[in-house]
Amino acid sequence: MKSTSTSKNTTMNHLLNRRHFLNRTVTGLSSIALASILKDNGLLANESPIRPGVDPSHPYAPRPPHFEPKAKQVLMIFCSGAMSHVDTWDYKPELFKRHDTPMPGSGNLITFQGEQGNLIKPIRDFKPRGQSGKMISDLLPNLAEMADDMCFIHSMTAKSNTHGPAENQMGTGYILDGFPSAGSWVTYALGSENQNFPAFVAIPDPRGVPQIGPRHWGSAFLPASFQGTAFNANKPIPNLARPDSISDKAERDTRDFLKRLNDRHLEQNPGDSDLAARISSYELAARMQLAAVEINDLGSESPATRALYGTDDSNTNKAGFAKNCILARRLIERGVRFVQLFNGSYAMGEGVGNWDGHKKIHDQYAVHAPILDQPCAALLKDMKARGLLKDTVVVFVTEFGRMPTFQKGANGRDHNPKGFTVWLSGAGVKRAHSHGATDDFGYQAVENVTTIYDLHATMLHLLGLNHERLSFYNNGIERRLTDVHGHVVKDILS
Repeated sequence: MKSTSTSKNTTMNHLLNRRHFLNRTVTGLSSIALASILKDNGLLANESPIRPGVDPSHPYAPRPPHFEPKAKQVLMIFCSGAMSHVDTWDYKPELFKRHDTPMPGSGNLITFQGEQGNLIKPIRDFKPRGQSGKMISDLLPNLAEMADDMCFIHSMTAKSNTHGPAENQMGTGYILDGFPSAGSWVTYALGSENQNFPAFVAIPDPRGVPQIGPRHWGSAFLPASFQGTAFNANKPIPNLARPDSISDKAERDTRDFLKRLNDRHLEQNPGDSDLAARISSYELAARMQLAAVEINDLGSESPATRALYGTDDSNTNKAGFAKNCILARRLIERGVRFVQLFNGSYAMGEGVGNWDGHKKIHDQYAVHAPILDQPCAALLKDMKARGLLKDTVVVFVTEFGRMPTFQKGANGRDHNPKGFTVWLSGAGVKRAHSHGATDDFGYQAVENVTTIYDLHATMLHLLGLNHERLSFYNNGIERRLTDVHGHVVKDILS
């Protein structure tokens, strides 16, 4: 049996052998090259996840992005019910030429609600807009005037043709329930610059909420403090005002006493994020007693601004949405990180208070378009005039598109997740730009096909966040907004 000393000498001689040394060096270089190739082709595990350090007692404290951002805030405008792209943003001359004829190659096409009829031209004419000459429908004439400030993605696709799962995907990245909203991910990552308001505010339509309701602004498994706070101009945050029977001193003394009790309880229960979030929300509510009253005081807006938005319109739904648009601008002005503005309500029924135009799309859209058009265009114009688009990216979305055909036996369009349009405006995106395309009829995306994962990845990128590394560990899985998918749409970045 060899001695230990002899074994060590043999090993050292082996390592110093020139032939073995060169052989191992070549092998090592080959491994480095292989790793580089695998990484470039997305076949190698990504870098370690980034989980922001969050103090539960100060969850909205501002946190640094992963890299230099183009935008600091997000305004997401969501049109409930699936707005028809072929009647608004996606100009298809073939639909005019082939009006009321079968769609070539479709056969007996069956979609969400059943068999399809013939191709039907858009319900309104299209015209060139702005210096870019972008063709946009007369259905939304005020928004059409802003074409030169918009960046269109005409090749968006969704994973579901059903409202609930599709809303889930647009709002949370997943078609299933139980995942955090995009706004919750953003505020989890970055916190807020304003400590007197929630970091994430959802503004439901005056007519009600979309189909999945609070899941659009829920935090799911993220800390509870990152769920959105929902209120609108007609329904301010409730229970903020102090009852007349309680003096200012009594309230301050009570608040101080509660703080001492809460601090003691936190010391006894370290790591209880729900408790810390609850305490933080109470403290935020106290700060908001003054701030929230001011933010909802739309009477301080000039008559010209109110007229621009249409807050005094005889159509109460339009006037209510116009007030919500002003509220959204005021929240962005005050540094709220993520504002989600909803147009349309599902509770009123199919197509009654939303864009779900199955049966009589011409009549239904004649109701919905004016409610959206002037207030939303005014919001974009007003933000531009105030310089808010320099730091804010506006993301205009709906859950999927609609068919270029009419449903058999009806005068409306069925669901279509295979190709539809969203647009962005503001910080970090190109102006007067169109990305991707659907086919000649607007049926399916065929050029630069884009997914909702890509949209979310791009939004996070604009905020200085790496969508592949922003993560939260939950039930043994590193979760992220884009799951294991998504690519930044670099072609639309300025």
